[in-house]
Amino acid sequence: MLDVCLLGSGGMMPLPYRWLTALMTRYNGSQLLIDCGEGTQIALKEKGWSFKPIDVICFTHYHGDHISGLPGLLLTMGNADRKEPLTLIGPKGLERVVSSLRVIAPELPFEIHYREITEPEQIFEMDGYRLKAFRVKHNVICYGYTIEIDRAGKFDVQRATEQKIPKEYWKHLQKGETVELDGRILTPEMVLGPPRRGIKLTYCTDTRPTDSIRKNAKGSDLFICEGMYGEKEKAAKAVEYKHMTFYEAANLAKEAEVGEMWLTHYSPSLRHPEEYMDEVRAIFPHAIAGKDRMTTELDFPE
Repeated sequence: MLDVCLLGSGGMMPLPYRWLTALMTRYNGSQLLIDCGEGTQIALKEKGWSFKPIDVICFTHYHGDHISGLPGLLLTMGNADRKEPLTLIGPKGLERVVSSLRVIAPELPFEIHYREITEPEQIFEMDGYRLKAFRVKHNVICYGYTIEIDRAGKFDVQRATEQKIPKEYWKHLQKGETVELDGRILTPEMVLGPPRRGIKLTYCTDTRPTDSIRKNAKGSDLFICEGMYGEKEKAAKAVEYKHMTFYEAANLAKEAEVGEMWLTHYSPSLRHPEEYMDEVRAIFPHAIAGKDRMTTELDFPE
């Protein structure tokens, strides 16, 4: 099960009713944060989720509304006497940008490990899941992310019995481990059926529609996508500043055949995004206007 919380849904500047961009996921005892805009810590407190288990923070890009909350979060982690290393992932310049921000958070009781994205697409193997960064189109280098959790095939008791595999080794094979028994190599393929459908989450913001988004969001259970503007008269502005309208995001969701889409990263001038959702759902019926602290659980299908 993957827990997902949209901590902040705002773009450009924080508002009394909307914090800046941040998404948190929880899986298998670890927490991943994508972007850390101003107000992220407050949103975490309001949600009742802890910052302590965060072991990875990813950045889509280095505009202030996506990273301005990082120094304060690092200080809070340090004041909580964190000792475990923290991994940061982001585009080129990651260590330089974070080091500059750390002028106001110079001493921390934990190490920071930097993992810079250097390719148009790059995969990071995490704690039981796969994180993929893919390049999108903004006015600075910017990436979207997918989180994928694979699911092995169903254990076939009959095949295990026919091959005379002792029961004490079944759980190891089911976990994907290889076992050596009296000179015989037992592999998971001997007892598992074809891989079953897993879990997939895609997140992108600050971008024009791109083929990279269509490809990487394909078949996602949840697609969280920027919708900077709901007003149709702002379509030209979206093009100029390399953002997206609600309707462009909905078309991407439709083309990528995702299960559900949440809109996020609203312009400060957009006070009531839900007013535009009837037209958005005419394009993609399973669209939702994201809100701060909106949460869901993604689970394996039966």
